[in-house]
Amino acid sequence: MSNFTAPLTGLISAPFTAFHNDGSLNLQAVEKQVASLVANGVSGAFVCGTTGEGISMTVEERMRVAERWQQVAEGKLQVVVHVGHTSLGDARALAAHTQKIGAQGTSTLAPYFFKPGNAEDLAMFCAEVASAAPALPFYYYQIPSMTGVNIPAADFLRAAAPRIPNLAGVKFTFENLMDFSECVRLEGGRYNIVFGRDEILVAGLSLGARGAIGSTYNFIAPIFHEIIAAFEKGDLALARERQAAANAIIQIFIRYGGPPAGKVMMKMIGVDCGPVRLPLRELSPKREEQMRAELEAAGFFQMCSRG
Repeated sequence: MSNFTAPLTGLISAPFTAFHNDGSLNLQAVEKQVASLVANGVSGAFVCGTTGEGISMTVEERMRVAERWQQVAEGKLQVVVHVGHTSLGDARALAAHTQKIGAQGTSTLAPYFFKPGNAEDLAMFCAEVASAAPALPFYYYQIPSMTGVNIPAADFLRAAAPRIPNLAGVKFTFENLMDFSECVRLEGGRYNIVFGRDEILVAGLSLGARGAIGSTYNFIAPIFHEIIAAFEKGDLALARERQAAANAIIQIFIRYGGPPAGKVMMKMIGVDCGPVRLPLRELSPKREEQMRAELEAAGFFQMCSRG
């Protein structure tokens, strides 16, 4: 087991899961992914999350992906594994496996078919997941856009504190900055609240974020380092200007479908992660060509990560 511990700070990638053209896992690609992240100053990896299509994989596949990431990244990146599942038993099995392989943390989103009705119910569910990996920091993954569960994260933390001894914090992927600020300040800053919206990182930094998890740190990490450096020097105008430049890329990424576009962008920086899984669809050659032209006009190839 590595010597990494919480809190998560700096840029943490939410890596894509690489697939072969037949849809099977391409675990060999992880070496190149890790090398690119390390070369571009990324400090960690949040594995099998939304960007990693974790919900589209079997439990066994998720375990294999987590094992490979921990094996390759150990001593180089902090590895937190998303273990969220609609089945509590499967989520617990994934969490126990994460501890067994020596990763640095677990995380789960809210169950999204039968949904918790309040913070107490959500805390009870997460407590069961966290208790399967008691030696690891546990992060609740707040992402209402995907789960439909919009329970304030601060309410969750208050309900979870007496139930989850290994509660470390929240991966906060939401636009409710009042809730984010409350989480950061709760109990004198006890919790590690990791910001999850790349397009408003400047806002997160201004409210006390020390770490950020995001998709775009896979392929445009350098400009986010510039944003953080400018903010830390007190040059808010420059931080805002660099955020706007990053957002021009993010708008293209979103417009072309998110993960399918991101996998094309990874190929553009020399890290081929293959196709996406249904119901997501790959871009047609024509759409790829259009996206490349837009990215070039927005300065992507001047600010992108290097493979």
